[in-house]
Amino acid sequence: MTGSLSSHAPTDTQRRYLALWFPFLATERQARQCDDRREPLVLVAHTGNTVRISAASRIAIARGLTPGLTLADARARVPDLIAVAADPEADGRLLARLAAWCDRFTPLAALDGTAGLMLDVTGAAHLFGGEAALRAAVLEGLARAGFGACATIAGTPEAAAALARFGQTAIVAPGGDADAVAPLPVAALEAGADTIRALRRAGLATIGALARRPSANLTARFGRALTTRLRRMCGRENARFTPLRPLAPCRADRRFAEPLREAGALEAILGELLEETAAELERRGEGGLAFEARFFRADGEVRHIAVETGRASREAAAIRRLFAERMAALADPIDPGFGFDAMRLSVLQTAPLGVAQADLETETSGGEALAALVARLTARFGHDRVQRFAPEDTHMPERAARRVSALRPGGGAPWPAPAPGEPPLRPLQMFDPPHPIEVPAAPFPDGPPGRFRWRRAMHDVAAAEGPERIAPEWWRGGETMTRDYYRVEDSEGRRFWIYRRGLFGRETNEPAWYLHGLFA
Repeated sequence: MTGSLSSHAPTDTQRRYLALWFPFLATERQARQCDDRREPLVLVAHTGNTVRISAASRIAIARGLTPGLTLADARARVPDLIAVAADPEADGRLLARLAAWCDRFTPLAALDGTAGLMLDVTGAAHLFGGEAALRAAVLEGLARAGFGACATIAGTPEAAAALARFGQTAIVAPGGDADAVAPLPVAALEAGADTIRALRRAGLATIGALARRPSANLTARFGRALTTRLRRMCGRENARFTPLRPLAPCRADRRFAEPLREAGALEAILGELLEETAAELERRGEGGLAFEARFFRADGEVRHIAVETGRASREAAAIRRLFAERMAALADPIDPGFGFDAMRLSVLQTAPLGVAQADLETETSGGEALAALVARLTARFGHDRVQRFAPEDTHMPERAARRVSALRPGGGAPWPAPAPGEPPLRPLQMFDPPHPIEVPAAPFPDGPPGRFRWRRAMHDVAAAEGPERIAPEWWRGGETMTRDYYRVEDSEGRRFWIYRRGLFGRETNEPAWYLHGLFA
């Protein structure tokens, strides 16, 4: 068993990247669904009025079929051909799953085109016995899953990708990117067909020949994008890529020599990872708000479980209980299958957390107890089931509050507070939509009603306060008339919040009345 704890990205200036290219990704995805993988297989797509081959398997290429060939010509050459409609979306989903699988080697992984992956393996190779062992482990795992890949480790993403696609180099020594890419064809620049054709006509057939030309002349003729990519490919400039998942502020890993199948062992190791991250958070004076555990199965499947806390926390025992609650509530329980060969615990979000002195009576404060309860309920039932109201910066009553997850941090517009000694401005119970009411007559066209009928019961107004005039938010659309709100009390002491829709004589000659809420 091996482990590591990391609280930030590697700081070495010499970074290392592993590029993976899957030349037969689409056909290998389809071949996994076929009974006989020894048959020639092609994927086809409509190009205009013609059906052409978009991807071909190794066997199909060996028998003379290439992408771009019409399906009719292909069947004439290979009668036993298997042709299946191309599905680029399925290919993209598969590539994303492969990127998630690569997360066991490094948390910094990104898609590279439609058939490639880019991994930042800086500082990770020693965990696998060196760069050669890391590359071999990646290729071996992909081969077990039925995918063939070309892999190269180099000092920049561009150099690694170019060598994986167009070269045979496995590992480029630090600082040797320019020499490694020099023999590659200019097509490795992926600069477009017209640009590549112009370079070849000018006698520039390789990256090395192009690199020896003055950069200013190349920029003037072919644009800055080409010279920028050339510099990066030769290792003169390093632009880091954006990974699919942001790097967690703090994380801990475990890799196992033999796959683990026992749930009890996994829970114990999760507890150890929580202890490690808690110690790191305490050293930094921080606490975690969101935690994620990822379980890497030996067959390539990746499961992840995330929990959140109401307040910043580094109490390993409390967070472990949240994970236990979350695991118990899973509709699809974690199946060890052939066993897990790696685990990772990441603290996805942190916040400052000082050292708190323990209470002499060791009692938890009300705020902390409520936060712990909300966290446990959310872990058990999910974010959509445990919610709270958050204020919105608007004067329209029906839009003044929205429901959010109970664990979502506060912020935004504050709740309006009534003046001391005054009744609340808004009722606790509001109707959506407001209920129409019947008003027989009002003493004045713009005054409160003397009585109104709601739910077939007549209410005599004993007291009224208002109006509170609310204009429509015209930029949102919908409501177009002004509202005049009144707080009224009937003869039996019940209090209502009603409004008249439309200004009499200016917006309408027949204003409508509505009941919007009830005061406690």
